[in-house]
Amino acid sequence: MDLSIIIVNHNTRELTQQTIDSVIKGTHTLDYEIVVVDNSNKKEEYYTPQEGQPVILLPNVENKGFGHACNLGAKQAIGDILLFLNSDTILQDKALDDSVAYLRAHKRVGALGIRTLLQDGTLDHGCKRGFPTPSNALYYYLGMDKRHPESRKYGAYRQTFIDDRQTSEVDAVSGSFLMMPREVWDQVGGFDEEFFMYGEDLDLCYRIKKKSYQIVYFADAQMVHLKGQSGLHTKSKEVIYHFYNAMILFYKKHYIRQYNIFVTCMVYCGVWLKYLLTILKSKISG
Repeated sequence: MDLSIIIVNHNTRELTQQTIDSVIKGTHTLDYEIVVVDNSNKKEEYYTPQEGQPVILLPNVENKGFGHACNLGAKQAIGDILLFLNSDTILQDKALDDSVAYLRAHKRVGALGIRTLLQDGTLDHGCKRGFPTPSNALYYYLGMDKRHPESRKYGAYRQTFIDDRQTSEVDAVSGSFLMMPREVWDQVGGFDEEFFMYGEDLDLCYRIKKKSYQIVYFADAQMVHLKGQSGLHTKSKEVIYHFYNAMILFYKKHYIRQYNIFVTCMVYCGVWLKYLLTILKSKISG
């Protein structure tokens, strides 16, 4: 089989079906399967496959995080290529056909993401990113990338110096659309389940690059990301915690040995201060 598409449904039943419909409507040349891992905690949001659609359902999975659900889906999958696709996305026609063709033609590509737009037509910058080194993160939070988008130094985190219509090698792509050869997935051992939600895609891309594979932003395929159905906009304390905790987990796993204690203290203080401010802001606006 050419492709296995893994989708996690977490209380997004209608959006999941919309995503599946866009896959079926826009895919023409591939032999594929869709594996839906359902870890919803609301019965009315449980997903039921429509008759005749190529969907395999893993129902009533205990919610141990996005990475855990994706790992379960990958174990079930039989495709030569895996795609982890968010349940709140709508694929453009031929997005999967063209992405698989590119991946097959470029054997050193270990992971691929595509041009991703938000509902308002602007770019979802998560689809092409640099790694969050302390300096990259600092320039990003200071807004230096917005003032100097052409700079490789200041625009390193959001890769603002790369034209979003230009296919390019990047550090990382988003878990909302993350395609990779099965053999690469097996080499890196899948998602690190310590990341409950957020950060697991960056961590996976980091480990793929450590294996000397390329991470590619493929601009010739496109999707819309409705984004935020279970994210920070919900003002959930749990979600906010996981968002900022993922930054600490990534730093501890990949960077802490590279920097001195002063830098580490600054990183930790900066992350948790931002977390507290976000909690406070959510209380005030809520």
